[in-house]
Parts: sequence; structure tokens; C-alpha cells
Amino acid sequence: MKANTFLSTTSLGSLVAAAFVIGGASGAAAAEPVVADPSAAVEHSGTISVLTKFGLQQLSPFFVDAAKAYEKLHPDVKVELIQESDDSVKGKTKALVASNSLPDIYFTWTGSWGENFVRGNRAVDLTPVIGPETEWGKELAHAAVSAFQYNGKLFGIPLYLDAKFMGYNKGLFEKAGVSEPASFEEFLSACATLRKSGVTPISFGNKEGWPGVHYAGQLLAYNVPQATLEKDFVPATAEYSDPGYVVSLTQFKQLIDECSDGAGTNGSSYASALQQFSNGKSAMYYQEIIEFDQATAEGALKREDFGFFKLPAPKDAKGDVKAIEGAPEGYMINAASKNIPLAIDFMRFVTSAENGKILSAPPYGQPSATVGGYSAETMNPAVVDGLKVIADSSYLMPWLDTANPPRVAAAWLSGLQALIGGSMTPEEVVERVKEAAASSK
Repeated sequence: MKANTFLSTTSLGSLVAAAFVIGGASGAAAAEPVVADPSAAVEHSGTISVLTKFGLQQLSPFFVDAAKAYEKLHPDVKVELIQESDDSVKGKTKALVASNSLPDIYFTWTGSWGENFVRGNRAVDLTPVIGPETEWGKELAHAAVSAFQYNGKLFGIPLYLDAKFMGYNKGLFEKAGVSEPASFEEFLSACATLRKSGVTPISFGNKEGWPGVHYAGQLLAYNVPQATLEKDFVPATAEYSDPGYVVSLTQFKQLIDECSDGAGTNGSSYASALQQFSNGKSAMYYQEIIEFDQATAEGALKREDFGFFKLPAPKDAKGDVKAIEGAPEGYMINAASKNIPLAIDFMRFVTSAENGKILSAPPYGQPSATVGGYSAETMNPAVVDGLKVIADSSYLMPWLDTANPPRVAAAWLSGLQALIGGSMTPEEVVERVKEAAASSK
């Protein structure tokens, strides 16, 4: 799922933050927030532009087909797509914001990333059309919609649910005599056994910086109370004094040293790590549920040989052992759009139950955020089971590089790479993050 061309959040963060405060998306920023009008008539004519995160070959047909279907229903409408990948969408967004040319509809993550658009008055307040009491709101998973809530208002349209799981090769586990670990301690022991069997326990590529953030985020959810995490996401209240931060990073370093290729992972890409796992060269690979189908699409690993489990919690965890790293992802409507009702109508079409079932099934395998938007009969059984785990989770731990403001996100990214490389200690990384939060107040 991850990308060929990328601009890491480390370099992107400050650029995007600066761009967000320079005028509006297609001109000057709106003086007042734009609020969707539920009674506005939809004029099915003209052109709407959409920036997606479905640029990779396996995913790109979804929006292409959805656009064609919508145009067939409404012959006077033209849908223009800007298809980017998971990483290249960051750089593209930065460029579009800086040039005041965001499209009518654009991809966004939750957390600080989405908040930047809201703070810059670049996103339409969708509360009147997507709130829990509205027809559309009832068609979408409430937790997914509320993840895009800022200042008590709803600004995002969730397209699919996502979370991180440890995918594993059942055959390699069986050959080594390893079973699914129940604790972090058992997990490290399993890595040792797998390595003795002659296989790399985990393929891990951190060249882009953000893959390490996902491991760290899950461990932080286990070791730091949720209320403390969310307080520390906000620079004005951040302290980063909980001992769970150092504990988590110590465990992360253990995992890298004992389960992967160690410091060398900073020179390896996320895509190459996925390929290594798919080709049966490694026993495990930490992946998003939206990548389950891709892990077995090509290479030696077959669907029946693919298993998964949550990265297990340490036995003495002080945080929430039922939390899982993940977040819904979706789209916002440009407040400077010349045809907001049409843009909203198109996204209602994209998030229909019918399109949700298409999105959830192979070859896409993106679990829809639409209620009734997936059919277990047409989906990868592992994805269905993963959705049940997500549903049973008590908290979705957001990605650290999108939950935090850009300067703090950059500190996490560079700090974790330094920790992996051995040039910083867990204590030093936490101190760097703390300093970044203080300077962001």
C-alpha cells in the first residue's frame, strides 16, 4: 500500500504548517467557517476535482470506476481525479496548499493533519449533513465520523477503517515450532526461535520514517494511559513526563534489535519489506488491515498461509491493553469550492453501501466505514476477522505523525530513526519530543 515516491513528514511538517496559514485553498482563506447547507439544491452540472490516496495500481480503479458511474448518472458532470499514493499525497497536498489550489474534495488523515485544514478555514463544516441524526450520518460508522471532529464540529467524510496488525506466515511459524504470542515478552521469545530456524523474524523498512511510528504508537497505547496521551498531543498541555514513554521506546528498540535487521532497517523501504514478507523471506510484517489483500496478491505467500494478531501487550502494561494502533481515513470538502453541494453529493455516492461493498472486497480490501458497506462473503476472511478485533478495541491510537502538530511529529520521526540507528537513547528521544512540544505552544 505504501509508496514509491514519498516526502516524509519530517520534511513536510513545517512546510505544510506554513502553507496552511497562507490564505485559502483557491484564494484567500474564508473569513468565517463555511457550513454545509442541508437544504441546498444540487446542480448536477460542471466539474468537480478530487485528490485521492488511491494512486497505486491495485487501488486506482476504485475512484476511476466511481467517477465513471457518477458521470453516467449525471451526464453534465465531469469528475477530475488527482490520484496519489500514501506517501506522495503528502507532498502533493503541500504543493496544492502552498499554491492555493486544493481541489473540491481532498484526502485527509485525522488528528493534527486534518486540524490544519480546519484551522485555516479550508474545510467545510459538514455537521448539518453528516451529524449522527442526519440520514447520511446514520449510514456511516459513528466512531469513524467522530474521529474527524474538531471544536465540536464534523469536518471529514470517513471512507474506510484502518488499524495495524502483525501479519505472519503460518508455514514459517509451524516450521519453527512457534505459535501466536500472548504477550510482548513471548513475542520477543518467538523472534529468537524464528531467527534460529534461519528466517528473518520481521521484515521492517523504515527509510520513510513513519513505519517506526506505528510500532511506537501501539506500545505507547499499552504503556501510557489514554488521558495522558491525548493531553500530550496538545502542546499547550503536553508534559511527556509519564515513565511509560521511555518504557515504550525501550521495548521498541528491543523489538528492532531482536526481531528485525536492526539499524539497517533505516535504509530499507516499507515496500521492500512487504515484498520480503510476500516472498516468504520473513516470518512477520507489521501491516495495516487495508494491506491484508496486498500481502498475498503476489509472491509466494498464499491467502491460506496468512495469519495475523495484534502486537501483544507487555505483561506489566500501565495503559490500555485493548487499544489498537489505527484510525479511519477520509476526505474533506474544500471551503473555497464553487460547488459544495455537488462535491457533497459525489461523496455520498462514493460512500454508499453499494460502493462500500466494492471497496471492501478484493482486489481493494479497504474495510468500508459505511454501515452495511461490506459483505463477509466477498471479503478476505482475515479482513473480516480483523474488523471484529477493531470493533472490540477500546481505543484507536492515532498515528503519531498525524495526531501531533508538525514540529512534534518531526521530532518523533527523526528521533525514532536515531533510536533505531543507535545514535539516541529512549530518554533522549522523549526529551527531543518534549522540547518540540514546548516550542510549539
